[in-house]
Amino acid sequence: MQAIKALADKYKFYIVEDAAHAIGGKYYEHKIGSCKYSDMTIFSFHPVKIITTGEGGMVMTNNKKLADKLKLLRSHGMTRNLETMVSESHGPWYYQQIALGYNYRITDIQCALGLSQFKRIDEFVVKRHELAERYNQALKDLPVILPFQESYNYSAFHLYVIQLKLDQIKKTRREVFDELCAAGIGVAVHYIPVHLQPYYQQFGFKDGDFQEAEKYYNGAITLPLYVGLGEVEQSFVIDTIKKVMQ
Repeated sequence: MQAIKALADKYKFYIVEDAAHAIGGKYYEHKIGSCKYSDMTIFSFHPVKIITTGEGGMVMTNNKKLADKLKLLRSHGMTRNLETMVSESHGPWYYQQIALGYNYRITDIQCALGLSQFKRIDEFVVKRHELAERYNQALKDLPVILPFQESYNYSAFHLYVIQLKLDQIKKTRREVFDELCAAGIGVAVHYIPVHLQPYYQQFGFKDGDFQEAEKYYNGAITLPLYVGLGEVEQSFVIDTIKKVMQ
């Protein structure tokens, strides 16, 4: 983010920071969402995220001009602010649509849920770190690449993704995945490289264009990681992985 911000300052472009997974994390001791190195930061409150409002998300910014534009776009491009109207108001009921906006308003019920969870963000992330560290210690001798974190970062650990060293095991990623599923473990794969999706391939993107992303995808498996994951359940996941990887 520091390097991107330096480029933005030089070439005068805006930065929208995708922090959909990162609420509660830090970068160089700055909370994610502080917009220290970006113009806007977005969070996701989808049901599987660290905190949730049921669906939707939030945009953070320190720029008043951008904040005003976001608020305008959020509500159909309509304003009751006399300072932004292009002509005289007809009365207290009056509003003007001065931009082509959207209906992006979050409901009061969703806000109440989100606000109650805001108070627990740090608690949730600390627990995720404890679970991640337990995975790290238990799986470090297996033929897998564990999640990496720079010393100046504090991950929110929304996901715990291992990468199989496929050249060191006798099974494919699909076989490992299926065996874990058969044992009742809710593993997943995050994410499929976007250039492999049909929508992007119609523009000429193809297999082999981004080999590191494809290499990552071919070996990636996401293990269960959530605040309610108990020690017994996590031990079962760990023991099953060890058996499957033998």
